[in-house]
Amino acid sequence: MHPTNTKLVIHPVTVTYDNCLAMLNTPSSERPFYKKEGPYTHIGQVAASFIGIPHDEDAYYNQLYDYVHSHGLVLLSDSSLKNSTVHIQSVQQISRFVNEQKLSIKSFVSHLDIERLLPTIENFLINRQIREAAIKMIELYTNLEKEGLESKDFFVVLNDVMEWIVQLENHLKNADPDERMPAFLWYGSYRKSHQYLLFFLIEMGCDIVSFNPAGNDILSIGEQDGLKTFFHIFPDTSIPKPFPKEKRLKPTTVAFRASKEIEKILDCEGTVIYKPWQLREYIPNAITLRTTYDEMFLVSREKAMFRPHFALQKNVVKIPAIFAKVNGVTSNRREYWNRLHGLILQENTYLAKSLPVSPGANNDFRFHYQKSLDHDGLLNPEKMAGAHYWKYSHLPAGLQNGLATAIRNICAAPKLKPRNSEKEDDVKVYLFNQAMQIPEIILKMLQKFDYSQNVPKLILFNNQLNGSLSRPDAALLLLLNQFGVDVVIYNPAGQSDIENYIDQSAFVSHWLEDVVFEQELKEPSVIKKVIFHGISKILRRD
Repeated sequence: MHPTNTKLVIHPVTVTYDNCLAMLNTPSSERPFYKKEGPYTHIGQVAASFIGIPHDEDAYYNQLYDYVHSHGLVLLSDSSLKNSTVHIQSVQQISRFVNEQKLSIKSFVSHLDIERLLPTIENFLINRQIREAAIKMIELYTNLEKEGLESKDFFVVLNDVMEWIVQLENHLKNADPDERMPAFLWYGSYRKSHQYLLFFLIEMGCDIVSFNPAGNDILSIGEQDGLKTFFHIFPDTSIPKPFPKEKRLKPTTVAFRASKEIEKILDCEGTVIYKPWQLREYIPNAITLRTTYDEMFLVSREKAMFRPHFALQKNVVKIPAIFAKVNGVTSNRREYWNRLHGLILQENTYLAKSLPVSPGANNDFRFHYQKSLDHDGLLNPEKMAGAHYWKYSHLPAGLQNGLATAIRNICAAPKLKPRNSEKEDDVKVYLFNQAMQIPEIILKMLQKFDYSQNVPKLILFNNQLNGSLSRPDAALLLLLNQFGVDVVIYNPAGQSDIENYIDQSAFVSHWLEDVVFEQELKEPSVIKKVIFHGISKILRRD
């Protein structure tokens, strides 16, 4: 087979805080995804970002020292990378030529090659990957930066990256997809050029771990390109200290060892016990759980932090939430009502006995929507929260930010079905408009939502006797689902309601044995309420 047909295919491997180092030490051929498939070589890659700093600062800096001096990662930092303007004139000339000729980014990279600004490696696969990575890096720059290749910053960034690639050429020469790709550790503060360098190295297939005690994430630039990175957020932040030249010595007391053991217990498999309102400044973002009918009731009782896939990523809290419709009733009616009562009696739950829930809004918010857009075409939460039409300024600042972000997200990828001749932009404006009319009872529910604790619930019982689910209701449900609220729609007759408005991929449908028309809602008895709330108080130790 001719070598020009060969290609490297890179897959992000799943890493955790505990297994990251072990995965870095694992040869390519023993990692997940590794295989030879015709002209393709598939490899697994580690890309992880550790943000902030733990309480035990000494252990943190000793770990950094070990990564570099015991495990062979190449240290990258602002101080380790030398700056030079030796190539900037060549870069400017190539850029002018490409812009005048309206050539592609591939042609741009070809000219970089002609000018010998990219290293030439004997391993054809790596040599090709360097060019592919350069193309991806420049494409990302044109997508993220306002003036693209015509920006003055572009010459500086590209010159920096070209210079640093030359400095790292020896490491790139030793790259071997079958055995070990270069592994780099970024430490400390960074500039834009550093971000594009790391993006280039990731696109090359290198392993990257970054540590920044200040709390900023150098790898965040790759999110726009779909880069999948593992994040671990430490509880504190601090100004980065110089990278350690030797390990710190610290006597370990019995009490300290005991506290570490407790931390291990509390942090088993990523589970952490969070204090009340510890995450109040985080932005909630739901993960809709695909459960069975039976599993739904088990999950619904769990606090958010104990549910599968609960996670913190930078300033975002991932909340596993339920969005489901229950069609029909079970043949065992007693079990059906007991399970329904178990949902509606839970703390911070609202049962909608009549429909619609949302009053709806008929105002034309198109102008306000356009004024709230950012340069990327998405709604800007700060612009929304600062506008005169924003009705939620009485809410805590963290909640306002979370709510504005949820509105941005449901408008960015609308799951509401268009009506009549509506275009996608019309649907976005509609969702935006309806989001400005959240009922007061729902706002109170959100204000009581401590993101790591009990998940609020909206239960709708649609029996054809108590009204109809409306399109504004559907918009409200999408917003609440995005925010992390559990939403369950009961329809004993199994007739269409939410399906008329929302894409069916957004929620889970459960079909039960019997279909019952005009089923009256049986509310829990006084005795059941007393027993349920009494047990809840005991569990909470009120």
